[in-house]
Amino acid sequence: MKFDILKFRYLFIYFSLLITIASIFVLSFYKLKIGIDFTGGSVLELRSKIENNENIKEVFQKRDLPITISKTTEDNVFIIKTKTIDEKTKDEIINDLSKIGESEQLSFESVGPTISESLKNKAILSVIFASFAIILYIAYAFRNLPNSVSAWRFGIIAVVALLHDIFITTGAFAFSGIFLNYEVDSLFITAILTVMGFSVHDTIVVFDRIRENVILNPRNSFYINTSHALTQTLARSLSTSLTLIFALSALFVLGGNTLQHFIFTLLFGIIIGTYSSIFIAASLIVIWHNKRPLN
Repeated sequence: MKFDILKFRYLFIYFSLLITIASIFVLSFYKLKIGIDFTGGSVLELRSKIENNENIKEVFQKRDLPITISKTTEDNVFIIKTKTIDEKTKDEIINDLSKIGESEQLSFESVGPTISESLKNKAILSVIFASFAIILYIAYAFRNLPNSVSAWRFGIIAVVALLHDIFITTGAFAFSGIFLNYEVDSLFITAILTVMGFSVHDTIVVFDRIRENVILNPRNSFYINTSHALTQTLARSLSTSLTLIFALSALFVLGGNTLQHFIFTLLFGIIIGTYSSIFIAASLIVIWHNKRPLN
């Protein structure tokens, strides 16, 4: 006997509402830590024999410069981010650090606020354009469905599931920033856009199987066709996701600190995206179809 996932559809919806409320709480009270890609600032890559990060922070704090420090996979190499500083201040800092332990500059650059604002606007526009494109594409691809089933609903639910994934992933990132000092930068935006692509792809796989079942089995109820579609795609969805999760988990544990926030975002986003495509998107389309039938 096949397991009926949709039997617990309201439980899945309530669970998503719970973690969504938790994300709202985190984003409202703790907010995201914005990196220099958006605020502007300076990045100093340093090779140093200083073992204690607190000693490095003290040098910057003497100049009222807040910093974040991350260590690369290479030994004794640090990436330090702070407010915008000039070459003279940077040289003074390196001289002070050299008095504590041998230190050598590897690279130094500053990001201006103009570039930062451009990145922010492009990120927002990317999400908006992608959402409209998804709705239009799914509505067109599912145009052959019977009149009793709206193709537009599939597109709208796909975007709702997508926004669900982005919002909760962003909330988890903000929460991790409290303890791990993760900052929003261009890599975070890249990870979110990647999660968007994965989430939509996984949801469309499930929806496409629902479409096939509705066309091939018109006598079955929409609920039964959707339930069968979930059963038919479950193994494929889990196999694909687990492959990515195992690979990303290895990178998260063994990789350097500079990419850790990027991998964390991908890892969490893929987990929540898999959950939403299987348990949320299908549940919402069934609830909407049953509440507001077209025929």
